[in-house]
Amino acid sequence: MFLLNTSEVEVSPFLLIGIPGLEHAHIWISIPICLMYLMAILGNCTILFVIRTEHSLQEPMYCFLSMLALSYLGLSFSSLPTMLRIFLFNNMGISADACIAQEFFIHGFTDMESSVLLIMSFDCLVAIRNPLRYSSILTSFRVLQIGLAFAIKSVLLVLPLPFTLKRLRYYNKCLLSHSYCLHQDVMKLACYDNRVNFYYGLFVALCMMSDSVFIAISYVFILKTVLGIASHGERLKALNTCVSHICSVLIFYVLPTMLRFAKHKSPLAMILIADAFLLVPPLMNPIVYCIKTRQIRVKVLEKLALKPK
Repeated sequence: MFLLNTSEVEVSPFLLIGIPGLEHAHIWISIPICLMYLMAILGNCTILFVIRTEHSLQEPMYCFLSMLALSYLGLSFSSLPTMLRIFLFNNMGISADACIAQEFFIHGFTDMESSVLLIMSFDCLVAIRNPLRYSSILTSFRVLQIGLAFAIKSVLLVLPLPFTLKRLRYYNKCLLSHSYCLHQDVMKLACYDNRVNFYYGLFVALCMMSDSVFIAISYVFILKTVLGIASHGERLKALNTCVSHICSVLIFYVLPTMLRFAKHKSPLAMILIADAFLLVPPLMNPIVYCIKTRQIRVKVLEKLALKPK
Protein backbone atom coordinates (compact mmCIF):
# COMPACT_ATOMS: atom_id res chain seq x y z
CA MET A 1 0.00 0.00 0.00
CA PHE A 2 1.35 3.40 -0.99
CA LEU A 3 1.80 6.11 1.62
CA LEU A 4 0.72 9.34 0.00
CA ASN A 5 0.18 11.50 3.08
CA THR A 6 3.71 12.75 3.77
CA SER A 7 2.61 14.55 6.94
CA GLU A 8 2.13 11.14 8.61
CA VAL A 9 5.47 9.71 7.53
CA GLU A 10 8.36 9.61 9.97
CA VAL A 11 11.74 9.30 8.31
CA SER A 12 14.62 7.97 10.39
CA PRO A 13 18.12 9.45 10.12
CA PHE A 14 20.48 7.73 7.69
CA LEU A 15 24.00 6.45 8.23
CA LEU A 16 26.58 6.86 5.48
CA ILE A 17 29.62 4.65 5.09
CA GLY A 18 33.30 5.47 4.73
CA ILE A 19 35.76 2.72 3.83
CA PRO A 20 34.99 -0.45 5.81
CA GLY A 21 37.96 -1.78 7.72
CA LEU A 22 39.88 1.47 7.37
CA GLU A 23 37.93 3.63 9.80
CA HIS A 24 41.11 4.17 11.84
CA ALA A 25 42.80 5.65 8.75
CA HIS A 26 39.97 7.98 7.71
CA ILE A 27 41.91 11.05 8.82
CA TRP A 28 44.77 10.11 6.49
CA ILE A 29 42.42 9.22 3.64
CA SER A 30 40.84 12.65 4.04
CA ILE A 31 44.09 14.33 2.94
CA PRO A 32 44.06 13.15 -0.72
CA ILE A 33 40.26 13.59 -0.81
CA CYS A 34 40.54 17.20 0.35
CA LEU A 35 43.33 17.85 -2.15
CA MET A 36 41.25 16.38 -4.98
CA TYR A 37 38.25 18.53 -4.04
CA LEU A 38 40.44 21.63 -3.77
CA MET A 39 42.09 21.01 -7.15
CA ALA A 40 38.76 20.27 -8.81
CA ILE A 41 37.12 23.44 -7.45
CA LEU A 42 40.11 25.67 -8.23
CA GLY A 43 40.58 24.14 -11.68
CA ASN A 44 36.97 24.53 -12.78
CA CYS A 45 36.76 28.03 -11.29
CA THR A 46 39.90 28.93 -13.25
CA ILE A 47 38.31 27.70 -16.48
CA LEU A 48 35.18 29.77 -15.78
CA PHE A 49 37.24 32.86 -14.94
CA VAL A 50 39.45 32.60 -18.05
CA ILE A 51 36.52 32.04 -20.42
CA ARG A 52 34.53 34.86 -18.79
CA THR A 53 37.36 37.42 -18.99
CA GLU A 54 38.85 36.55 -22.41
CA HIS A 55 36.91 37.90 -25.40
CA SER A 56 38.78 35.53 -27.72
CA LEU A 57 37.12 32.60 -25.93
CA GLN A 58 33.55 33.85 -26.34
CA GLU A 59 32.69 31.01 -28.73
CA PRO A 60 30.07 28.25 -28.46
CA MET A 61 32.65 25.58 -27.67
CA TYR A 62 33.94 27.51 -24.65
CA CYS A 63 30.44 28.46 -23.54
CA PHE A 64 29.57 24.77 -23.40
CA LEU A 65 32.82 24.13 -21.55
CA SER A 66 31.70 26.74 -18.99
CA MET A 67 28.44 24.82 -18.52
CA LEU A 68 30.41 21.62 -18.00
CA ALA A 69 32.64 23.31 -15.42
CA LEU A 70 29.55 24.64 -13.60
CA SER A 71 28.02 21.17 -13.45
CA TYR A 72 31.28 19.79 -12.02
CA LEU A 73 31.38 22.55 -9.40
CA GLY A 74 27.81 21.77 -8.43
CA LEU A 75 28.64 18.07 -8.19
CA SER A 76 31.70 18.77 -6.04
CA PHE A 77 29.88 21.09 -3.64
CA SER A 78 26.94 18.66 -3.38
CA SER A 79 29.08 15.73 -2.22
CA LEU A 80 31.74 17.70 -0.31
CA PRO A 81 29.91 18.10 3.07
CA THR A 82 29.25 14.41 3.72
CA MET A 83 32.61 13.21 2.38
CA LEU A 84 34.49 15.59 4.68
CA ARG A 85 32.30 14.77 7.69
CA ILE A 86 32.99 11.07 7.24
CA PHE A 87 36.71 11.14 6.55
CA LEU A 88 37.68 14.11 8.74
CA PHE A 89 35.38 13.64 11.74
CA ASN A 90 34.09 10.03 11.39
CA ASN A 91 30.56 11.50 11.51
CA MET A 92 28.41 9.05 9.56
CA GLY A 93 24.97 10.39 10.44
CA ILE A 94 22.86 12.55 8.14
CA SER A 95 19.28 13.71 8.56
CA ALA A 96 16.67 12.40 6.16
CA ASP A 97 15.94 15.85 4.72
CA ALA A 98 19.65 16.58 4.14
CA CYS A 99 20.12 13.17 2.52
CA ILE A 100 17.16 13.62 0.18
CA ALA A 101 18.34 17.13 -0.72
CA GLN A 102 21.84 15.83 -1.46
CA GLU A 103 20.60 13.08 -3.76
CA PHE A 104 18.52 15.67 -5.64
CA PHE A 105 21.56 17.88 -6.29
CA ILE A 106 23.89 14.98 -7.11
CA HIS A 107 21.47 13.46 -9.62
CA GLY A 108 20.58 16.89 -11.00
CA PHE A 109 24.18 17.94 -11.66
CA THR A 110 25.05 14.47 -12.98
CA ASP A 111 22.23 14.71 -15.50
CA MET A 112 23.37 18.23 -16.38
CA GLU A 113 26.90 16.91 -16.95
CA SER A 114 25.53 14.21 -19.25
CA SER A 115 23.42 16.76 -21.13
CA VAL A 116 26.34 19.16 -21.62
CA LEU A 117 28.51 16.34 -22.98
CA LEU A 118 25.71 15.63 -25.46
CA ILE A 119 25.56 19.31 -26.47
CA MET A 120 29.34 19.37 -26.91
CA SER A 121 29.20 16.34 -29.21
CA PHE A 122 26.68 18.22 -31.35
CA ASP A 123 29.02 21.23 -31.30
CA CYS A 124 31.89 19.04 -32.58
CA LEU A 125 29.63 17.63 -35.28
CA VAL A 126 28.60 21.06 -36.54
CA ALA A 127 32.21 22.34 -36.43
CA ILE A 128 33.45 19.44 -38.56
CA ARG A 129 30.52 18.96 -40.99
CA ASN A 130 29.63 22.63 -41.52
CA PRO A 131 32.65 24.74 -40.54
CA LEU A 132 31.58 27.66 -42.76
CA ARG A 133 28.09 27.79 -41.24
CA TYR A 134 29.23 27.10 -37.67
CA SER A 135 28.87 30.69 -36.47
CA SER A 136 25.46 31.12 -38.08
CA ILE A 137 24.11 27.83 -36.68
CA LEU A 138 25.40 28.25 -33.12
CA THR A 139 24.79 31.92 -32.42
CA SER A 140 25.24 33.33 -28.91
CA PHE A 141 21.48 33.53 -28.42
CA ARG A 142 20.98 29.94 -29.58
CA VAL A 143 23.76 28.73 -27.25
CA LEU A 144 22.00 30.49 -24.35
CA GLN A 145 18.68 28.91 -25.32
CA ILE A 146 20.23 25.43 -25.51
CA GLY A 147 21.98 25.84 -22.16
CA LEU A 148 18.82 27.05 -20.39
CA ALA A 149 16.69 24.33 -21.99
CA PHE A 150 18.97 21.52 -20.84
CA ALA A 151 19.40 23.05 -17.35
CA ILE A 152 15.61 23.22 -16.93
CA LYS A 153 15.33 19.66 -18.28
CA SER A 154 17.81 18.41 -15.67
CA VAL A 155 15.94 20.11 -12.82
CA LEU A 156 12.50 18.91 -13.92
CA LEU A 157 13.74 15.37 -14.56
CA VAL A 158 15.05 14.82 -11.02
CA LEU A 159 12.55 17.07 -9.20
CA PRO A 160 10.08 14.22 -8.45
CA LEU A 161 12.82 12.10 -6.81
CA PRO A 162 12.84 13.87 -3.40
CA PHE A 163 9.04 13.74 -3.21
CA THR A 164 8.88 10.03 -4.03
CA LEU A 165 11.49 9.33 -1.32
CA LYS A 166 9.83 11.61 1.24
CA ARG A 167 6.56 9.71 1.10
CA LEU A 168 8.19 6.41 2.13
CA ARG A 169 8.68 4.96 5.63
CA TYR A 170 12.09 3.48 6.39
CA TYR A 171 13.59 0.91 8.71
CA ASN A 172 15.12 2.14 11.97
CA LYS A 173 18.68 1.22 10.94
CA CYS A 174 19.16 3.02 7.64
CA LEU A 175 22.73 2.20 6.62
CA LEU A 176 23.57 3.43 3.13
CA SER A 177 26.25 1.85 0.95
CA HIS A 178 28.10 5.02 -0.14
CA SER A 179 29.68 8.14 1.33
CA TYR A 180 26.86 10.22 -0.14
CA CYS A 181 23.14 9.82 -0.82
CA LEU A 182 21.79 8.35 -4.05
CA HIS A 183 18.17 7.75 -4.98
CA GLN A 184 18.55 4.03 -5.63
CA ASP A 185 20.50 3.59 -2.39
CA VAL A 186 17.91 5.35 -0.19
CA MET A 187 15.00 3.71 -2.00
CA LYS A 188 16.18 0.19 -1.08
CA LEU A 189 15.86 0.98 2.64
CA ALA A 190 12.11 1.59 2.44
CA CYS A 191 9.93 -0.87 4.35
CA TYR A 192 6.90 -0.21 2.14
CA ASP A 193 6.17 -0.58 -1.55
CA ASN A 194 8.68 1.49 -3.52
CA ARG A 195 7.62 0.61 -7.05
CA VAL A 196 6.97 4.24 -7.95
CA ASN A 197 10.52 5.12 -6.92
CA PHE A 198 11.95 2.16 -8.80
CA TYR A 199 10.17 2.86 -12.09
CA TYR A 200 10.79 6.59 -12.03
CA GLY A 201 14.44 6.05 -11.10
CA LEU A 202 14.68 3.65 -14.04
CA PHE A 203 13.14 6.31 -16.29
CA VAL A 204 15.75 8.88 -15.16
CA ALA A 205 18.54 6.35 -15.78
CA LEU A 206 17.20 5.60 -19.28
CA CYS A 207 17.09 9.32 -20.08
CA MET A 208 20.75 9.63 -19.13
CA MET A 209 21.59 6.50 -21.14
CA SER A 210 19.88 8.05 -24.15
CA ASP A 211 22.43 10.88 -23.97
CA SER A 212 25.23 8.34 -24.46
CA VAL A 213 23.38 6.87 -27.45
CA PHE A 214 23.04 10.27 -29.11
CA ILE A 215 26.71 11.03 -28.35
CA ALA A 216 27.68 7.76 -30.07
CA ILE A 217 25.49 8.64 -33.08
CA SER A 218 27.13 12.08 -33.28
CA TYR A 219 30.56 10.48 -33.41
CA VAL A 220 29.44 8.07 -36.12
CA PHE A 221 28.63 11.10 -38.30
CA ILE A 222 31.86 12.82 -37.23
CA LEU A 223 33.95 9.80 -38.23
CA LYS A 224 32.06 9.49 -41.50
CA THR A 225 32.84 13.13 -42.29
CA VAL A 226 36.49 12.85 -41.21
CA LEU A 227 37.08 9.73 -43.31
CA GLY A 228 35.72 11.62 -46.31
CA ILE A 229 38.50 14.22 -46.01
CA ALA A 230 41.24 13.51 -48.54
CA SER A 231 44.20 15.00 -46.67
CA HIS A 232 45.63 12.94 -43.79
CA GLY A 233 46.74 16.12 -42.02
CA GLU A 234 43.27 17.63 -42.28
CA ARG A 235 41.78 14.44 -40.82
CA LEU A 236 44.04 14.66 -37.78
CA LYS A 237 43.29 18.35 -37.39
CA ALA A 238 39.55 17.70 -37.50
CA LEU A 239 39.75 14.86 -34.98
CA ASN A 240 41.99 16.91 -32.69
CA THR A 241 39.11 19.33 -32.12
CA CYS A 242 37.18 16.51 -30.43
CA VAL A 243 39.95 14.86 -28.39
CA SER A 244 39.19 16.78 -25.17
CA HIS A 245 35.50 15.99 -25.44
CA ILE A 246 36.19 12.29 -26.10
CA CYS A 247 38.34 12.16 -22.94
CA SER A 248 35.55 13.77 -20.90
CA VAL A 249 32.98 11.32 -22.27
CA LEU A 250 35.20 8.33 -21.46
CA ILE A 251 35.85 9.57 -17.91
CA PHE A 252 32.12 10.14 -17.33
CA TYR A 253 30.88 6.78 -18.67
CA VAL A 254 33.76 4.40 -17.81
CA LEU A 255 33.51 4.74 -14.01
CA PRO A 256 29.75 3.92 -13.82
CA THR A 257 30.41 0.89 -16.06
CA MET A 258 33.14 -0.27 -13.68
CA LEU A 259 30.73 0.24 -10.78
CA ARG A 260 28.18 -2.08 -12.39
CA PHE A 261 30.78 -4.80 -12.88
CA ALA A 262 32.02 -4.27 -9.31
CA LYS A 263 28.63 -5.25 -7.90
CA HIS A 264 29.73 -8.86 -8.16
CA LYS A 265 33.11 -8.16 -6.58
CA SER A 266 34.25 -6.82 -3.22
CA PRO A 267 32.18 -4.13 -1.43
CA LEU A 268 35.42 -2.18 -0.95
CA ALA A 269 35.89 -1.94 -4.73
CA MET A 270 32.32 -0.70 -5.12
CA ILE A 271 32.81 2.04 -2.52
CA LEU A 272 36.14 3.20 -3.98
CA ILE A 273 34.77 3.36 -7.53
CA ALA A 274 31.60 5.11 -6.33
CA ASP A 275 33.68 7.75 -4.54
CA ALA A 276 35.92 8.10 -7.61
CA PHE A 277 32.81 8.72 -9.73
CA LEU A 278 32.26 12.02 -7.90
CA LEU A 279 35.92 12.94 -7.41
CA VAL A 280 37.68 12.06 -10.67
CA PRO A 281 35.56 13.74 -13.43
CA PRO A 282 35.55 17.23 -11.79
CA LEU A 283 39.29 16.86 -11.13
CA MET A 284 40.15 15.70 -14.65
CA ASN A 285 38.03 18.24 -16.53
CA PRO A 286 40.40 21.26 -16.12
CA ILE A 287 43.45 19.01 -16.59
CA VAL A 288 42.14 17.53 -19.86
CA TYR A 289 41.08 20.85 -21.35
CA CYS A 290 44.24 22.67 -20.27
CA ILE A 291 46.44 19.96 -21.78
CA LYS A 292 44.51 19.26 -24.99
CA THR A 293 43.11 22.75 -25.76
CA ARG A 294 45.89 25.17 -26.59
CA GLN A 295 43.71 28.29 -26.35
CA ILE A 296 42.71 27.44 -22.77
CA ARG A 297 46.26 26.47 -21.80
CA VAL A 298 47.77 29.69 -23.18
CA LYS A 299 45.22 31.92 -21.46
CA VAL A 300 45.58 30.11 -18.13
CA LEU A 301 49.38 30.48 -18.26
CA GLU A 302 48.98 34.17 -19.13
CA LYS A 303 46.70 34.67 -16.12
CA LEU A 304 49.30 32.99 -13.96
CA ALA A 305 51.96 35.28 -15.42
CA LEU A 306 53.82 32.29 -16.91
CA LYS A 307 55.17 32.20 -20.42
CA PRO A 308 53.15 29.65 -22.47
CA LYS A 309 55.05 27.03 -24.39
